[in-house]
Amino acid sequence: MDDTTMEEPLLAVRHVGDGATPAATLVEVKKLLRLAVPLMVSFLLRNAVQTLSVMFVGHLGELQLAGVSLAASLTNVTGFSLLFGMASALDTLNGQAYGARQHGMLGVDVQRGMVVLAVACVPVALLWASAGEILLLFGQDPDIAAEAGSYARWLLPALAAYVPLTCAFRFTQAQGLVVPLMASSAVAAAAHVAMCWALVFKAGMGSKGAALSVAVTYMVNLSILVLYVRVSKACETTWTGFSMDAFTQLRRFTDLAVPSAMMVCLEWWSFEILVLLSGILPNPKLETSILSIGFNTTSMLFMVPRGFGSSLSTRVSNELGAGQSGAARLAARVAVAMTVVVGLVLVAALMLLRNVWGYSFSNEQEVVIYIARIMPVLAVSFFVDGLNGALSGVLTGCGKQNIGARVNLGAFYLIGIPTAVLLAFVLHLNAVGLWLGIVCGSISKLGVLLFITLRTNWGKEAIKAKERVFGSSLPTE
Repeated sequence: MDDTTMEEPLLAVRHVGDGATPAATLVEVKKLLRLAVPLMVSFLLRNAVQTLSVMFVGHLGELQLAGVSLAASLTNVTGFSLLFGMASALDTLNGQAYGARQHGMLGVDVQRGMVVLAVACVPVALLWASAGEILLLFGQDPDIAAEAGSYARWLLPALAAYVPLTCAFRFTQAQGLVVPLMASSAVAAAAHVAMCWALVFKAGMGSKGAALSVAVTYMVNLSILVLYVRVSKACETTWTGFSMDAFTQLRRFTDLAVPSAMMVCLEWWSFEILVLLSGILPNPKLETSILSIGFNTTSMLFMVPRGFGSSLSTRVSNELGAGQSGAARLAARVAVAMTVVVGLVLVAALMLLRNVWGYSFSNEQEVVIYIARIMPVLAVSFFVDGLNGALSGVLTGCGKQNIGARVNLGAFYLIGIPTAVLLAFVLHLNAVGLWLGIVCGSISKLGVLLFITLRTNWGKEAIKAKERVFGSSLPTE
């Protein structure tokens, strides 16, 4: 990235065209891969934490498994998705500040994020503390509700570690320091396995131990990242210690954090609604199992395009902050093209494995055949969602989360879920209908995001990024 000259105006934007020569495109591919691959691994390892806890508890009995599965879904919907979404405001703020060489802003904005997220944790904690009673009000089995409530309460300490962890993740990602993220996630995942075994089985804490191990794992991950930031020369100018500026301009952060959360949550919640709807279909055990297998399959594979989306968000925000509008546009084009290629390869793999994939989750022949029948729908869903993930990275990099939130609201709640209900309950397509409905919502979202991306005025976005960065009260470097 070229240094700005002293004579250049503060909000100057370099109109360098696309720069889409073969050499420039190859350089961009390498930049994106260096970011995306470690991020993919990090996402897979971090998402495995809750899954591993459920797997350990599954060996304790059906009641514990049912309770913890319900609690994991509840806490993801009401807490982790919300905090994760709010923290994604840092993808914009930190990324653009780093591109604009306002390095001191990164640490301050991270601290502002921690303050805002800590306040958001208060109602989340109250809800988790009352999870058992709330589930009873919704007609859940008393024993399952009690088990879920106990797990949610013991998961409360995880919030204290998750808030700074998810902010620290964004802080290092914005600087392109993704290998430490991958390494810390790997160590934390390994520690989680050992911690679950020790607390669930050796200490005899059962599901409570599984919940507590999540908090310990997040703390291990956070400690490694904090140590790296303190000793790494790469973070000397971006982290200069705690500052009272963290308690200023909180409205500025919140105004971006709220739509960021809605952008994430509205899509996340739509898939959870699918699982709930599957419970009132004929033969609900089979239909719910199929939806759960489909959700787990696509969620796992989605880490690949999610890596491209996050790396694109970093590239776009960095380049816009630097005033390099042409480079930001090139990054968007290359990332989308790479997502298409990788998506097609994974779709082909899904189709080749469609007749045997069900055995990974069940030995029941009925389940295996059903999975084979629904696999083409899952493949289309994954491919479309992968493209949506990449294009969402453009919105985040530009700071257009409010548009992303409105797009998700319309795509999934005005089109996707109503279509799913129609296909599943009126046309009696059951689980296939539910998933087809969400695919319709995803396709409509893809169309809108493509339109927005193609119509983006990159020069104006670069000016907006500079104004956002230099609008801070901190002195410029």
